[in-house]
Amino acid sequence: MSDKPEKLITDNGLRLDGRRADEIRPMKIEIGVLSRADGSCYLEWGRNKILVGVFGPREAHPRRTQRADTAVIRYRYNMASFSVEDRARPGPSRRSIEISKVSREAFEPVIMAELFPKTAIDIFVEVLQADAGTRTAAINASSVALADAGIPMKGLITSCAFGKVDGQIVLDLNKEEDNYGEADFPVAMTQDGEITLLQMDGHLTPDEIKKGLELVKKGCKEILEIQQTVLRKKFETPVDETAEEAADTAETENKVVEEEASLEYASEAAVVEEAIEEAEELKKEISEETAAAEVCSAEEIPEFEELEEIIEEAETRVDEEALEEVVEAEIEEEAEEEAFEEEAEFEASFEASFEEVSEPEKFEELEAEETVSGEEKMKCEPEEFIEEETQLEEESGIEEIASEEVFESELEIESEAESEKELSAEEEVEAEEEVEAEEEEEVEAEAEEEVEAEEKKSEGPWKVVKDPSESGSRGENNE
Repeated sequence: MSDKPEKLITDNGLRLDGRRADEIRPMKIEIGVLSRADGSCYLEWGRNKILVGVFGPREAHPRRTQRADTAVIRYRYNMASFSVEDRARPGPSRRSIEISKVSREAFEPVIMAELFPKTAIDIFVEVLQADAGTRTAAINASSVALADAGIPMKGLITSCAFGKVDGQIVLDLNKEEDNYGEADFPVAMTQDGEITLLQMDGHLTPDEIKKGLELVKKGCKEILEIQQTVLRKKFETPVDETAEEAADTAETENKVVEEEASLEYASEAAVVEEAIEEAEELKKEISEETAAAEVCSAEEIPEFEELEEIIEEAETRVDEEALEEVVEAEIEEEAEEEAFEEEAEFEASFEASFEEVSEPEKFEELEAEETVSGEEKMKCEPEEFIEEETQLEEESGIEEIASEEVFESELEIESEAESEKELSAEEEVEAEEEVEAEEEEEVEAEAEEEVEAEEKKSEGPWKVVKDPSESGSRGENNE
């Protein structure tokens, strides 16, 4: 630990680090630094370095700590053993337990715990490097971490401390002022100005406390602005410009560009103007020529009218010829359709007559009619009929021979199939008989073996007599 300086405030009213009495130390905040936490924050305030992680709302364990109507807020403040010059003893101490309690109570009025019954909201604070005012720095970092986690709150909490150094009230004490000063007064308040934390270490008069509270309000406003700007960078979406503003900006930009172009390209603009004037003169000449051409065309109007009449007559003739072709094509299509319908009717009548002939009774009637017509024809034209009959007989004889050959081949195939079936059936029967014979032989052999075994067992001093008449005298003696 360094020795006590002679003066903590110089004659010019400046402190050891160059600040005035109403100025706070520079602050730096980063959010979302822990990926596994629901919300996190890293804060550097002077030489203080604080890391905060928020978890929840989540189920409270052990369950006896649960509350049926609100969530449980748990705040854990811890200083790392390497955070101070003299190594701190790791683990909770009386000081860390006291700071955890007062800090938790500072957040209870702001957090909407009633929205999450039977749950817990855990806030873990780790002081990586201490330089006076660690509890106030931890509260500021915890407020940002809670907002990062999406915990519903009525507002952000800001915290700052004032103290008495060399008989003068100053804001935001550093390490030397905290160690060698006369008093330390940490305060936490909401953004509406309501105080949620108030502690005092030392001796202060009521007037000094009032003056210090005015300084604290000023310092908390500055801290609140820093917190809000950091949160806006992450969560606020950029606001689109309105159409009117965009139009105004576009017009101003165009005017500026035109003015710059006119200044930079004045010589070239003169050349362009000359070219434009020449183009206008050419347009005038061309317009005069077109006017003269229109006059000439007005004189030649009757010739054009005659040509138009001739063209119209030709178009009408072409239209008449096209109509005639269309009519002829339609007539041809109708004739083709009529012929197609006649063919369809003829086929239908032919099929109907064929179906009638296919029936046996009608077939006999048709045969009788054919025979009668045949006899009549024979009477009328005997020679022609004889020739036709001979041709029919020859054809029928050929057909009969062919049918007989086919029938004989079918009979041979059927007989061969039947003979094969009979042979297979006989073979199956013989196989079954052989199996049965073998089984009978096996049974007889087993029976003979059993008889022989029994005879061997019966051999001995006594003769086995099956019939009582064969017993002889022995049976008589027994009587």
